[in-house]
Amino acid sequence: MLSTLPSFEMLALVQPVASWLTQRSQIESMEIAMTISVLFVCLGNICRSPLAEGAMRRLVESEGAAVEIDSAGTGDWHIGHAPDPRAQAEALRQGLDISMLRARQVTEEDFHRFDHIVAMDAKNLADLLAMQPGGARAALSLLLDHAEGGDVPDPYYGGDEGFAETFRLVEDGARGLLQAIKGQRATTV
Repeated sequence: MLSTLPSFEMLALVQPVASWLTQRSQIESMEIAMTISVLFVCLGNICRSPLAEGAMRRLVESEGAAVEIDSAGTGDWHIGHAPDPRAQAEALRQGLDISMLRARQVTEEDFHRFDHIVAMDAKNLADLLAMQPGGARAALSLLLDHAEGGDVPDPYYGGDEGFAETFRLVEDGARGLLQAIKGQRATTV
């Protein structure tokens, strides 16, 4: 049927579709460019930062935000290891599965790849500031600067109750960070 239409009528049908496809492609490109990336950092990347990564992933999914999330450690003791079993157990109590995460160490590339590098405590923030190469794009902060302030204590040498408190703190911090990111996005659009 379309082949029997004069060419100007065919063009009238095709142009709106082509225009719509172009606009959709431009919007999708903007959404990709607007994806914000966050790296959570603790000492060994087996307790606090994997819990923060899990908490933030859930918040991002529930709000439909475009945020890339990862975690790492400033130390190299646990590279390739799964999160501490107590961190995994607390995550499961909170409805999260972090068992697939593997510890890694912060790299110089991370400072260029991520928009935000978020430390769990002042010592890790100081280590990150010392590692940060010139020209890095990442904004460095403490997680709890986005909530109640202070450090997220390392639960590694304590009992299970420390992991419950750690999760509460990282979830509060992640919630505050996501709100800050959404505010940042609103001012740049």
